[in-house]
Amino acid sequence: MEQRRGGRKARGGFFRPVFFKRGVHRRDRAASLFCVLLCAFFFSCSRAEPSIDFGFLELVFYQGENGPEERFSFFVIPRDDDGVENLDELRLYHDREGLCWTLAGDDWIRYDEEGRTWIGSRSIAMSGGEALPRGQYRAVLVNKGGEKTERHFTFDAPAGSRFPFPALELRDAQYRAESRYPENRIIGYDSQGLPVQTVRLEGLSGSVASLNLSSQVRAVALWAEDREYSTSALTALVPVR
Repeated sequence: MEQRRGGRKARGGFFRPVFFKRGVHRRDRAASLFCVLLCAFFFSCSRAEPSIDFGFLELVFYQGENGPEERFSFFVIPRDDDGVENLDELRLYHDREGLCWTLAGDDWIRYDEEGRTWIGSRSIAMSGGEALPRGQYRAVLVNKGGEKTERHFTFDAPAGSRFPFPALELRDAQYRAESRYPENRIIGYDSQGLPVQTVRLEGLSGSVASLNLSSQVRAVALWAEDREYSTSALTALVPVR
């Protein structure tokens, strides 16, 4: 994930133009023109811009050394005719402050819930540890063909959470969560510290086996959510094996 301020690009890159040489034989020019028209027809029929069906911004409290630290959780439900694999970048702008965060396909978290695919991040933060600006944000979704769409979000997060910070413990093949948040999930991370699985908790305690964790999972954290007030909390990682 990359953050930039102002008008500077976070990534470089350009398309090289293709030129046709002069002095081509008339028959060759006709064949070239036919190919160009055929390609134009093909791309006009098959290429379509993606869409953002739904999205949200939530204030997230992380477990820091000196108490909870503030970040944003940003997720959208994307739609593309060629599937989620055809998406290239998801950007989040705060135009008034000149801020932009860029998530590439390797950066965003993807999870499926109730037949819908979500992509985004739970770690949107200011580089200097400043408080995140409130107000209007703009999400831009870009696919690999360069087509893009955008959607606006108005976000005014509360100053803090109405619930105590949660906790998670694993002992003797059992898990135990302490949380007063309405919704709770286990986030599984692989050996590289990347999130690979999300499990909704039906109860705050039980056997680790009942979570059906993937063989890739090496550590877990508790994700507690309060949708009514758009706030969440994420605990520190707890090793599984």
